[in-house]
Amino acid sequence: MTKADVVSEIAGKTGIEKVAVSEVVESFFTVLKDNMSKGNNVYFRGFGSFILKNRARKVARNIAKNTSIVIEPHAVPAFKPAKTFVDDVKKKVKSSGKKGKGKKK
Repeated sequence: MTKADVVSEIAGKTGIEKVAVSEVVESFFTVLKDNMSKGNNVYFRGFGSFILKNRARKVARNIAKNTSIVIEPHAVPAFKPAKTFVDDVKKKVKSSGKKGKGKKK
């Protein structure tokens, strides 16, 4: 599902014009990115949390050039779903028999 699909579905369910829904969705992502860029986590009760995970300083290798580089400590954004959200997805996917498009192990 793409952002355009989400906008279309919300517009269809609410009766609000797609242009207005698109502006709201874009504003949501802007607020989310701006706050995470400032080092803030964003929490949605019953849905999940957009959190920053800290990565430690490490030495990496470039095998092709046979050199080492230092990767400084940094934060990466991550999403942690709420337990109720995970349980709902498990229940609905199991009952419908659908599988995600994730990698096979």
